[in-house]
Amino acid sequence: MSEKSFIVPHDFSEVADCALNHAITTAKVVGAEVFVLHVVAKEKAIKDAEKKLNELIKNKGNTGVQLTAKVRVGNIFDDIGDFAAEHHAELIFMGTHGASGWQHIAGSHALKVVTHSSVPFIIVQQKEVGENGYDDIVVPLDLNKETKQKLAIVASMAKYFKSRVHVITPKESDEFLKHTVQANVKFAKKFFTERDIEMSVTVAPSSGFDKEVVKLAINKDADLIAIMNQNKSNYLGAFGSNYEQYMITNDAQIPTLVVNPIETPYGSSVLFS
Repeated sequence: MSEKSFIVPHDFSEVADCALNHAITTAKVVGAEVFVLHVVAKEKAIKDAEKKLNELIKNKGNTGVQLTAKVRVGNIFDDIGDFAAEHHAELIFMGTHGASGWQHIAGSHALKVVTHSSVPFIIVQQKEVGENGYDDIVVPLDLNKETKQKLAIVASMAKYFKSRVHVITPKESDEFLKHTVQANVKFAKKFFTERDIEMSVTVAPSSGFDKEVVKLAINKDADLIAIMNQNKSNYLGAFGSNYEQYMITNDAQIPTLVVNPIETPYGSSVLFS
């Protein structure tokens, strides 16, 4: 049994299968087991769901990754995060259907699932994972004090996939805000340089910054955008702003890594240790 584990909530849709492909590609690199999870409302639905999951895994053929089917009674908002915690998962790969979808895993509801869990998510639309995994990762660094926490997991992924990291920051006119942004960039440069990771920096207008992030990701043909869930404490509203939702449902369908803030200076990741 693998020491590391990933979770893929699966509803037998194309977008869920796309998320599974992302998980398999990453699991090959790190030697992780992948739990393919389906949540049902009633006990009587378990047997049929297990059969469908096992068929799905069988059809994947020899992936070189251990895929394990799991069916659970409950609801997606509680049970995906709970299952990940119980199995000490390092990462959850979840498909989102944009405006609507299975068991309400639309963009806004996907964010509620993320908020419930302490485990980082990679939210996938229908863009398949590249042959080399994640070659280019875009990392927005804003004024939030937690923004640097995502650097550890990004660095871990970049080391294994030999990724290029593209940091983007807002252009601020206020001297204090400008200093804060510059300090974050300096920290990121030192952090990635120490780990021999190639990094570029782009300064973009602070107005419409979310759109600038996606624009850069398209320009760099990025495979992943890494963001923080800045509304972790706002559970009932899931996310107070539209920033995170805009990112995970971006029109370019670029997968989004969403990291929940934790109480450390810049976060840590044992994902690829």
